[in-house]
Amino acid sequence: MAETDLYGVLGVAKDASQAEIKKAYRKLSKKYHPDLNKAPDAAEKFKAVQDAYDVLGDEQKRSNYDQYGSADGAQGGFGGFGGGQQGGFGGFGGGGGFDDIFNQFFGGGGGQRNPNAPRPGRDLQYQMDLKFEEAIFGKKTKIKYTREAQCHTCGGNGAKPGTSPVICHQCGGSGYVTTETNTPLGRMRSQQPCPVCHGTGQEIKEKCPTCGGTGHTEDQHEVEVTIPAGVDDGQQMRLQGQGEAGQNGGGYGDLFIIFQVEPSKDFRRDGTEIYFNQDVSFVQATLGDDVTVKTVHGDVKLKVPAGTQGGTTFRLKGKGAPRLRGNGNGDEHVTVKVVTPKNLNKGQRDALRDFAKASGESVTGTGKGNLFNKMRDKFNEN
Repeated sequence: MAETDLYGVLGVAKDASQAEIKKAYRKLSKKYHPDLNKAPDAAEKFKAVQDAYDVLGDEQKRSNYDQYGSADGAQGGFGGFGGGQQGGFGGFGGGGGFDDIFNQFFGGGGGQRNPNAPRPGRDLQYQMDLKFEEAIFGKKTKIKYTREAQCHTCGGNGAKPGTSPVICHQCGGSGYVTTETNTPLGRMRSQQPCPVCHGTGQEIKEKCPTCGGTGHTEDQHEVEVTIPAGVDDGQQMRLQGQGEAGQNGGGYGDLFIIFQVEPSKDFRRDGTEIYFNQDVSFVQATLGDDVTVKTVHGDVKLKVPAGTQGGTTFRLKGKGAPRLRGNGNGDEHVTVKVVTPKNLNKGQRDALRDFAKASGESVTGTGKGNLFNKMRDKFNEN
């Protein structure tokens, strides 16, 4: 049998974002909902849309589907560990696997999930852009994002206030119906989601006017986030209960904030260690000097010993980034770079010629910096 193109079912491209997939699902699920669409094939199309979103709406399942090229592979055939209710960061929860396959073909024996059991909501991801200094010192901020929230009108049960869902008359609350099919091996039983309640085990006679019976509404959610000092690019933090609403009274999922840190123009960071290049003149490197060095904690004085060679690195203890899971800071590593001036006045050129003469060097050139270039190269050899 030909494999179903789940992207085609939802009418989205294979590189569609999760937001585009969710938008397409909402549009099609409303279009083909059997309570709203009385076409003979509406229920079948509604189920196809639900099945497609169950895979593509889950990062792990979608990855497996893209890898193995079939819905079966994504939903349990080759390790679909995502678990529809656990979200992109979930473990092994959410059903699926051999038990479901056994039930589908043989009508039981492996245990059946209760369709009315509480199920936690999906986890969400949020990318937060930080400036270099914000990641070093942390900050408090508020973020807004869209999530599926529990309907405040019906409390999440999908029924009009004053009414309640009732047990499905078709499946008796199991969420599944059993069919028998004649095959060359004899009559075989299989279980399918109930066409009346669509696997929920409940019927809603009078739907909530706010959510239309889904129990969820789209919410512009705002939450205050305390970013700890010392976070780094690519790291994430978890906010419990800030994801999407669950089913049947299940709790909210979690929100995972992924940090993207803007590089600094002055510093380079590796964990808690910070690296900085400090320009010094030929005279400062030769005679020694106290120079002002920039750090993320403010300017400090650094003693450059006489005769310092270009490329020498000094360590400023405690001037690096804070340690997330410990006390104190890392260090800043300052590398000295000897800078050669581009333009010399007559006094400077004469002084350098006298220096070369005193050093026993014979210098030829145009007087446009050749001597300094030689000295710079010599200082930067190391």
